[in-house]
Amino acid sequence: MKVFRGIDGIPPGFGPSAVTIGVFDGVHRGHQALMRSVLDKARSFGVAPVVVTFDRHPLEVIAPGRAPALITTLDQRARLMSEIGIQAVVALEFDEAFRALSPDEFVRTVLVEKLSCVHCVVGANFRFGHQQSGNIETLADLGARYGFDVSIFAMQMGGEKEVVSSSLIRRHISEGRVERVAEELDRPFRLEGYVEHGASRGHGLGFPTANLLVHPRLILPRLGVYAGWMHWRDVRYPVVVNVGMNPTFGDRDTPVVEAHVIGFDLDLYGQNVEIEFLHRLRDERKFEHVDELVRQMRADVERARELLRSD
Repeated sequence: MKVFRGIDGIPPGFGPSAVTIGVFDGVHRGHQALMRSVLDKARSFGVAPVVVTFDRHPLEVIAPGRAPALITTLDQRARLMSEIGIQAVVALEFDEAFRALSPDEFVRTVLVEKLSCVHCVVGANFRFGHQQSGNIETLADLGARYGFDVSIFAMQMGGEKEVVSSSLIRRHISEGRVERVAEELDRPFRLEGYVEHGASRGHGLGFPTANLLVHPRLILPRLGVYAGWMHWRDVRYPVVVNVGMNPTFGDRDTPVVEAHVIGFDLDLYGQNVEIEFLHRLRDERKFEHVDELVRQMRADVERARELLRSD
């Protein structure tokens, strides 16, 4: 897998290629099916399958107040695309200069001159170029002018006949419906973070936790307690995860993600880890006494053991 950052990061002479374009936040089941279509086209033409994406959500520039929280980081997206079989990811810098490109300038500069595109696969609602002035008809016309074909891919439907979309998945994450999210992503939801020093209160209670510093643009599950796995150095460890405000101690005004590794004593400070959310155990609640909290934490650990034993 090659990751090219910015238009100038694409090496001279790269290509020819079959390309798709989009944010692809979450790389959900619909995205995966679209990318498999790109792989089919790439094989038929004997070219490289490529994804063109962006270093941030376009709404962060176009309408910052409407920009959604993200399901995945750029690095996570690239890894997931690589697992599907995509050979190169182009992460374009979405800034004011890029936003001002006309549809023709975008196609000529990125698809034709840099990627030598022979086929482009896009979703039916695809828009591009300055003020989203380009659509699939525009792309097809430009393809005919510059010598590449265009095909349209219809996203798959979900179990409740809803189109699988990143916005729907974000809603389900925010509702804590992690089992449903796993179906839509075709894998459990993972949160990437850096382990920082916390209040060390968990050690004193007998339940040491790894406090995750998470990128502020990433979405968090609904406040509560979850069972899942922590991935670190190619090994997974069972965890109970609390996403919350520590209401028993009342010392926070923003959510924190704390993972207790079940049965292991690991030195994780300064390490990057991924937390996989499999089951929601309960809502966060305030306890009147610390011993009540400790009893509940023991119960959470036992329930997590039971659930993870069957996964």
